[in-house]
Amino acid sequence: MNFTSRFVALGDSFTEGVGDEDPARPNGVRGWADRVAEQLGAADPGFGYANLAIRGKKLRQIMAEQVDAAVELQPTLVSIYAGANDILRPKIDIDNLLEDYDAGISKLRAAGATVVMFTGFDARGSKVFGTMRGRTAIYNELVRGIAGDHGALLVDYWRFNEYYDWGMWAKDRMHMSAAGHANMAKRVLTVLEHDHSIEVPPMTPVPELSGVDALRANAQWFREFAAPWVVRRVTGKSSGDGLQPKYAQLTRL
Repeated sequence: MNFTSRFVALGDSFTEGVGDEDPARPNGVRGWADRVAEQLGAADPGFGYANLAIRGKKLRQIMAEQVDAAVELQPTLVSIYAGANDILRPKIDIDNLLEDYDAGISKLRAAGATVVMFTGFDARGSKVFGTMRGRTAIYNELVRGIAGDHGALLVDYWRFNEYYDWGMWAKDRMHMSAAGHANMAKRVLTVLEHDHSIEVPPMTPVPELSGVDALRANAQWFREFAAPWVVRRVTGKSSGDGLQPKYAQLTRL
């Protein structure tokens, strides 16, 4: 098929769609990028979509494995979010890392694509991920600079206060829920100045626990999600090991 509009989504679990479960889709997830593609393609018979994002990927992996592959697809629109998995590492040189990001964005813009970038979320409500708040703030300022230098569009996740509602998050407290992904799709389409008919699904109520109940809930979360995450990092493994991109070639959803 001869696609005249081509949207290619790059990144990690955020863009792959983890947290928005859909067994009927590749890798078992839907996500905000799929939702955006559905809206962009609704009235455009020449629209094609590829999603090269894979959970667990770090920034340099995304630059090395996904950017050139995206350029080969001759995209007219590219979304990219990279660096979150790097920020969570014990040591990181953010300035050096973002130099590679800058080079990747330059390559995408040179290919003629409109590029959409994201700031990182302000996780001040999380006792675990809130400890990375300072790193994320530095990362965000560098991302804003890169976006400005290259004329990229920016989705400012840092300022989206609706994500302080835990209903926007999946049970693992690391990835957005279906509601969170639907809301992000609306945010992206707003930046693209594109009409949409997306409705955010009802959020699963998250009870406020205290005392022993809170301790039990946190212990269960650690066993089911945090501990496996730590083990993967200690052993050098990734949640994306063995996975292929959801849509490696342009397609219509």
